[in-house]
Amino acid sequence: MSNSVHAPPSSRVAFVTGVNGISGHAIVEHLIRTPKSEWSRIIITSRKPSSNYWVDPRVTFIGINFLDSQEAIVEKMNFVCKDVTHAFFTSYAHNSDLSKLPERNNPLFRNFLEAIDVACPKLQRMCLQTGGKHYGVQFQNFNMPCHEDSPRYDGPGSETIFYYKQEDDLFEIQKLSGINEALPIAQYFLICRELGQSPKWPGNMNGYHRVDDQCYAPSVADLTVWAATQNHCKDEAFDHSNGDAIVWRFFWTMFAQYYQVPMDGSEAPSDDNKPQMDLVEWAQDKSTVWESVVDKYGGNSNSFQVHGFAMMNWLFCPSTPGAPFMSTTVKARRLGWDRIDDTYEAWVSTFRSYENAGVLPSPDRVPKMGHSK
Repeated sequence: MSNSVHAPPSSRVAFVTGVNGISGHAIVEHLIRTPKSEWSRIIITSRKPSSNYWVDPRVTFIGINFLDSQEAIVEKMNFVCKDVTHAFFTSYAHNSDLSKLPERNNPLFRNFLEAIDVACPKLQRMCLQTGGKHYGVQFQNFNMPCHEDSPRYDGPGSETIFYYKQEDDLFEIQKLSGINEALPIAQYFLICRELGQSPKWPGNMNGYHRVDDQCYAPSVADLTVWAATQNHCKDEAFDHSNGDAIVWRFFWTMFAQYYQVPMDGSEAPSDDNKPQMDLVEWAQDKSTVWESVVDKYGGNSNSFQVHGFAMMNWLFCPSTPGAPFMSTTVKARRLGWDRIDDTYEAWVSTFRSYENAGVLPSPDRVPKMGHSK
């Protein structure tokens, strides 16, 4: 039995960066659920001290800023990382100004590559995770699903897509996508509930009817580890999606049901295809409302960040009607990956993870609208 105490430890040692982020955290969560006969050690790193605590004795944390000098990075990795066989890079430096993303993200990855080349002599495979912006989704609309061999976007703004430079710096490429929308959406519904307001769809009509695919972090982690450990996947690129599709107008109703926020029929946008509101502007004066929610029902007041709503403006307001953004997992499935996730269940699991972590209050603790508090 693979879980037997008599099973010898695996020679595989994982090195995961960006563990304070969603994808890095999910990869660690995936790895600690495997026996020692599959992964003998799990070395994790982030710039700031890890915000998570794993009791698994295989986990070792190193605080590394990959924007430091190579000498400083290697000094921290030496000895600790000498047995690393598989490295998973999920580090990302965010900036709401897309033009500034390459300034930190390109040297971040380049320094990482140079460091593991020196400090990890037993390295067998390295997995780079990229996102939907790799396809230029922020600059163009699509009339067909994206594939791993889709050409790079070369139109206006292409110089800001730092993934291309990262890939050029890497010989063995794994491409995976993921985006975090759950926290600001949950906060939007909970604040609407606190204010006694119907949760309007913030975006335009195109976004309301848009068909989309989604990426659940544990599923991304599953594909990441699978791809990095299959010999026939070496030097291959893989897209990720949950395996189903959603329509945002249906999801809006499902979210309202989950958070028990009544919808009065005014949530649908008008036909002029203009957004119903700017979520960043909406969020400017809502931090005190969020603090009120947290004081009454639980959660973390510091989790409310206005900049988190900027991404939602873009997501909910596509310029072209009937323009879905879809990728496909056909290639991964042909090569043996067989996971499928129900996207609504994945959203609920994500909400509950935030609730269990004390970031969001459980909707069960919040009285229904119209009842005494």
